[in-house]
Amino acid sequence: MRLFTILPSAVAFALAAPLSLPAAAAPIEIDLSHRLDEERGERLEKLVDRFNSRQKDYQLRVVRRVEGDAPKHLNLVTREEQAQFMAAKENFKPLYQVMQQAKEPFDSRKLSPELRVGLGDKKGNLFALPVALSTPVLYINKASFLKAGLDPEKPPKTWAEAQKAADKLFDSGSACPYTTSWPAWVHIDNLSAWNGAEVSTAKGKLDFNGLVQVKHTAMLTTWSKAKFFIYFGRRDEADRRFAAGECGMLTSSSSLFGMLHESRKVETGVSSLPYHDDVQGTPQQTLADGASLWVGAGKKAADYKGVAKFVSFLLEPDLQVEFTALEGFLPMTPVARAAADSQLLRADVAGLNVAHNQLQGKGALRELRVSQIEPVRIIVEDELEAAWAGRKPAKEALDNAVDRGNAALPAALKAQLLQ
Repeated sequence: MRLFTILPSAVAFALAAPLSLPAAAAPIEIDLSHRLDEERGERLEKLVDRFNSRQKDYQLRVVRRVEGDAPKHLNLVTREEQAQFMAAKENFKPLYQVMQQAKEPFDSRKLSPELRVGLGDKKGNLFALPVALSTPVLYINKASFLKAGLDPEKPPKTWAEAQKAADKLFDSGSACPYTTSWPAWVHIDNLSAWNGAEVSTAKGKLDFNGLVQVKHTAMLTTWSKAKFFIYFGRRDEADRRFAAGECGMLTSSSSLFGMLHESRKVETGVSSLPYHDDVQGTPQQTLADGASLWVGAGKKAADYKGVAKFVSFLLEPDLQVEFTALEGFLPMTPVARAAADSQLLRADVAGLNVAHNQLQGKGALRELRVSQIEPVRIIVEDELEAAWAGRKPAKEALDNAVDRGNAALPAALKAQLLQ
């Protein structure tokens, strides 16, 4: 009888007491480091916020990378930083291993071949993910072209046509008819590939002091003396000058399209990188370069699952289309490219087809790129600046660049070699 008197009291107590449920597991925190400028950093944060909002198991945090820091879970590496990360590759976990162990679908062979150069081992496995990739193109300021009596719908296709346009822009009062960003990338690596010249021999020695490169460097020296070519330095200051309306023509990354389109300060036309039409077999193809995503070593297995989920998120075709529309980046997979073709056939993304078409030529993929080997890039840009400033003849400057570059190359390549 005592049991029956106790039960009602126990039930009443249970009903009155607050219901205690198991606490939800806290999301696993994953850090993504970068060294982007403020504007691009904000865009990265928006992308990460979207990933975080789609699932509750992982929480990505965007952090600014400080020199000397240990690698984070994810590390966004610019083209200029890539050699530094290659040299410290033991601090990173190969991407293909991360995806395999997390059982996330990933076939690196589906990524366009031109985007995988320099990021894979000898078996074709990707060590890092190529993201935010672009190729150099020509931008024109349509208002400046109209003022100079030029047709903004017919931008220069060759360097000879570009010189005539620069002449007319100068005569119309332009203080900056033409400028460029990233000189070694545009005027050695891509100038050579686009015009069928090599930057190295079959044995891996630097060899970018041939007729095409010397002629091109001398041409820009002449332009500089005539005030057709205004040089703003080795990085992207020229981009900002063009975006502010100061310059008539600019050679720079196709990914600049996003900033130019968003600001709408300058009505911009996009055309292919000019080529030298007196060189047989031109144009051939330009090169795709850009940022890559590296995975830090020594993290927990559960953390790597979150990393793999984020990589899969980045490879979604719809997201790749957005990258192209908003930033001008090249779609990474054929599926994404097909989606871009079907969804982005508008005038404001004309740069996509320009950039993509430049990569489809008959030229071979170039493994060695002077702009990705920092010690060599610094030498090359030092010598280009000497030529453009009239301190050295073009041939002497490029001969010096090749000699100095070859002296620095073995140690630089040894540091970068993938295992």
